[in-house]
Amino acid sequence: MTTYVLTTKLRKTLSRPLGVLVAGNEDECNRTLKQIIVKENPTKVILVGDTVSRNAAQRGIRADLMIIDNLEKRAKAKTYAFEPKRRIKTRNLAGMIEAQARGAVEQAVLGGGDLIEVDGEEDLLAIIAVQTSPLGSLVVYGQPGEGIVLVRVSGAKKAEAQAILDQMEKRE
Repeated sequence: MTTYVLTTKLRKTLSRPLGVLVAGNEDECNRTLKQIIVKENPTKVILVGDTVSRNAAQRGIRADLMIIDNLEKRAKAKTYAFEPKRRIKTRNLAGMIEAQARGAVEQAVLGGGDLIEVDGEEDLLAIIAVQTSPLGSLVVYGQPGEGIVLVRVSGAKKAEAQAILDQMEKRE
């Protein structure tokens, strides 16, 4: 499988949200997220990032998959009560989407109630989550200092995720 490497040019593109930015504090963002989940009943709910996952879990928001690296703003993440059905460990270096991590996300998207713990960095795995999730899913990740980003998985969003991967440097 291919490992994807982030380029300097693409780093700027990825600083913009891939979906809809919900601005606000933790409570406001999670209130909105909960309302959207109730209203839209997404096929799958996938949370990417420790802060997003912790905040959602503490507020009773169900997730089919959480992808974390046990770090928040480069410091050890706060612990919280969450018992996944299955815990998957993988490795993914910063600025990359390693083949092993990509495979872990692709496999976990098929399950429900799973947790992927990444040794390294999980940020770019949101792209794989969008690309591999069923249509109608909701992928949520944090936008530091602003709020959360909601990506409603559609054919167009899958194509956008693939276009990002196509722009990355590839290593076999």
